[in-house]
Amino acid sequence: MSLTERQLPAGFDALEPFVETWAISGTAARAQRRNESSPEERIAFYEAFKDLAERALTQLDEKPLERLDDQERRLRDLLLSFAHVALAVELQGDAEPEHAKLRQELRITHAPAD
Repeated sequence: MSLTERQLPAGFDALEPFVETWAISGTAARAQRRNESSPEERIAFYEAFKDLAERALTQLDEKPLERLDDQERRLRDLLLSFAHVALAVELQGDAEPEHAKLRQELRITHAPAD
């Protein structure tokens, strides 16, 4: 992959296949994507990201948010989506469909991450 094709910072190539689906801006949009995703999609994303999450946090913490470039913003959006997915995979597991029904009634109008 050439540098012009890279959507994420160097070292995060394993996450490139997930950018289109999970690098979503906005808490409400991330929650909606989680609701619409299958268990297999969530698990695949979770497994790809879980060992990179600490490195992503460390790298993103090096700059103020307003100075992130496009690749770093996509990594941030993936990391925020990962937080949604990790909750579903690690804690809710088989109960995720029941939680999804309740989340559909919750309207997110503003969140600190937005």
